[in-house]
Amino acid sequence: MILLRQLLGDVLRRLRVRQGRTLREVSTLARVSLGYLSEVERGQKEASSELLASICGALGVPLSQVLREVSDQFALAELQAAPVLADVPEHERLPLSETVPGSMSDSVFPEVKDMVAA
Repeated sequence: MILLRQLLGDVLRRLRVRQGRTLREVSTLARVSLGYLSEVERGQKEASSELLASICGALGVPLSQVLREVSDQFALAELQAAPVLADVPEHERLPLSETVPGSMSDSVFPEVKDMVAA
């Protein structure tokens, strides 16, 4: 099973490491305990929206960017975990926009369409 908290923690850790920042620096700026931030990054704790906003503020990135990256990672993980489509003949598959209610057109996320086709 794909856990949202694990993907979120991975994204937050990657952003922090990419910036060359320590857990201590970010936890101090975000006003969250070092241990709790570590647990969030390891996917062991569910972070509230307020805590996420504080961590994102400490990292200097918009929450929407973090959620977008998490969403992209979640989509990839779902595709990798669901090889069921490989058993469905191409002519019987629904286009991606009909498979996911409310999904955006293929032109908005062409890389996802390419991953689905692969």
